[in-house]
Amino acid sequence: MNVINYKSYLKPYISRGSYLEKICPLIDKEIIKVLVGQRRVGKSYMLYQLIDYIAELHPGANILYINKELDDFDFIRDHNDLTAYVKSHSGDQKIYLFIDEIQDIEYFEKALRSMLATGRYDIYCTGSNADLMSGDIAGYLSGRAVEVKIYSLSYSEFLRFHRLNNSPGSLEKYLKFGGLPYLINLKLEDHIVYDYLKNIYATILYKDIVARHHIRNTHFLENLVKYTADNLGNIISAKKISDFLRSQRTNISPQVVLNYLDHLTNAFMLFKVSRADLYGKKIFESLEKYYFEDLGLRNSISGYRPPDVGKLMENVVYLHLLISGYEVTVGISGNTEIDFIGKKNGEKIYVQVAYMLTDAKTVDREFGNLLKIKDNYPKYVVSMDMIHGNTYQGIRQLQVSDFLMSKEFS
Repeated sequence: MNVINYKSYLKPYISRGSYLEKICPLIDKEIIKVLVGQRRVGKSYMLYQLIDYIAELHPGANILYINKELDDFDFIRDHNDLTAYVKSHSGDQKIYLFIDEIQDIEYFEKALRSMLATGRYDIYCTGSNADLMSGDIAGYLSGRAVEVKIYSLSYSEFLRFHRLNNSPGSLEKYLKFGGLPYLINLKLEDHIVYDYLKNIYATILYKDIVARHHIRNTHFLENLVKYTADNLGNIISAKKISDFLRSQRTNISPQVVLNYLDHLTNAFMLFKVSRADLYGKKIFESLEKYYFEDLGLRNSISGYRPPDVGKLMENVVYLHLLISGYEVTVGISGNTEIDFIGKKNGEKIYVQVAYMLTDAKTVDREFGNLLKIKDNYPKYVVSMDMIHGNTYQGIRQLQVSDFLMSKEFS
């Protein structure tokens, strides 16, 4: 057997233990582990961490690593190439197979299905497109794959990666530059960080969206991204966008707008948040809100301005709930709207986000909407106010950094 030296491809990394805890119970199980997420959120480095963990767990394990972003693996173009390469490096023993950016291998699912059937492979792979689970893998493997979503750094990870203390200045850096892990290699200065992020944005837009979906109207796609960046957390109506474009003598149907928004969410650049009735299960299928996977990426597109801090706070609270494992919707009941309802393990929390509670009217609105909810699930108002742990008629008020650092929601 000719086992390739995978160690030559690994790079130093900072451990992200929360993801390792999720994946560990799946090691040595006959199910494909698929790490999905936007480009540059750290999926490759999670593979490195897993490889090291398995090498320690099983000394002498046969580990095979393939990275489709490296020229060394350009020859693996389809499932036949993948199968031939893996077989040439396999013997009679079990193989731990790691494939980075597997979506770049045509019909990869055929090879994975065949390997899984032998029972001799423990398979881990990464991908930068949600279609990996919604179609390619889930459809062909009939429940033999599990998705693990990797997000950009949480606030606590951001502090650890950048060796910062929790402070107003650190929070501002997080809101301004976002949580892509590679930023630890750059000076956190506007022109340096945003030049890097603009290149990431172009790669996602043109490789993961335009090329994959054969989009011709790239000008409209770019304008749509800019529109969502400017309207962060606002209700977005495909019909209103289409009507506005028509008034500008540009004919784009609402369905095309929705298709483009779906492409952006499938590339994990955006997250779509549905609205749900507060007292039932009805999900409103239109007029969703959209948030960015990474705030730095958003700011590189739309700019970082003090008036936007409230929107950025709302985005970062939403991301924190996602990272903490919540299923998140916007709550609607008549004219009452709750920013976020988080559901996990049969429990529920309600969260309102406000920049500053500067006057009685704002306090009445933010707390009042929560007071209308008559169940006993926890309710929170998150703001920038330097106040810690206070309650208002039983509703907790948390400063945003306290909310982001709290283990209560993890």
